[in-house]
Amino acid sequence: MTDTTDQADEAAPAGETSRGGETSRGGETSRGGETSRGGETSRGGETSRGDEVVRYEQRGAVAVITLNRPRYRNAQNSAMTYALDAAFTRAVNADEIAVMVLAGAGDHFCAGHDIGTPGRDVDVSFDRQAVLWWDHVGKAGADARYAREIEVYLGMCRRWREMPKPAIAMVQGACIAGGLMLAWVCDLIVAAQDAFFADPVVRMGIPGVEYFAHPWVLGPRFAKEVLFTGERFGAQRAYQAGMVNRVVPRAELAEATFALADRVATMPPFGLALAKRAVNQCEDLMGMRPGMDSVFGLHHVAHAHNAEVSADSLAGMDARAMKRASG
Repeated sequence: MTDTTDQADEAAPAGETSRGGETSRGGETSRGGETSRGGETSRGGETSRGDEVVRYEQRGAVAVITLNRPRYRNAQNSAMTYALDAAFTRAVNADEIAVMVLAGAGDHFCAGHDIGTPGRDVDVSFDRQAVLWWDHVGKAGADARYAREIEVYLGMCRRWREMPKPAIAMVQGACIAGGLMLAWVCDLIVAAQDAFFADPVVRMGIPGVEYFAHPWVLGPRFAKEVLFTGERFGAQRAYQAGMVNRVVPRAELAEATFALADRVATMPPFGLALAKRAVNQCEDLMGMRPGMDSVFGLHHVAHAHNAEVSADSLAGMDARAMKRASG
């Protein structure tokens, strides 16, 4: 839901705002995972090289998919979401790829959903992929928020969770709120010792991020602690909770992740797909899918309440305010 790190605190330029009611970058739109202006980036160093908000590379039988907005701690806007979906689709359809690794460029994996960078594109239309629902652009109030978030957040995460090929998250630095959602849809997580995790959106009066996997990946009591306090927890605590598979020194993160990916890639592809589906189905039988559906409704009750009684649907909490509240 939010990016709480300092570089995401930069104000949006003239004509854009950091919360509800943003313009669509001078009327330009972005579709199918491509950024506006024919894929060119015009936001002054937003990406680390080239103009791709998501990079795709092949390493043997492993597809390496990298979030590529390091200036903003890889805060996830819609352009990144659809580019990520295109990269996952490419990997799933490539017979030579057995495993996917999801990484983040720079010092951080992902600091959350974009609520304050110049590239925030909340009012831009994209070709929808995850759910069959109408476009959110031009709709009002809860209609717009629900239509966008059921597609871009909940729907996309569920779509990625169901990919038949294993995905491994390679996490360093911040993995906050929406970043947790990206890590959680992966089947395995390898974390650097400097990785830290949090879901601080209760500060907005919202009961957690849209892909509400907390009770299943953290256990009910630790999930409540994470939500009730909004505090960060480190890689070792995540490992103890069973959320993370391995914790390694930062310098060894890539080596350890690719070694695990290469090992998984030796298994029969159809066997991997069936094993993954088996575990996912068991999680859903334990209530994960209907639980998420119910909490998604509560999430939008909170948005609607905020819009009625405060400055906007985020309770006036932009990236700077969230960072101050985090101490």
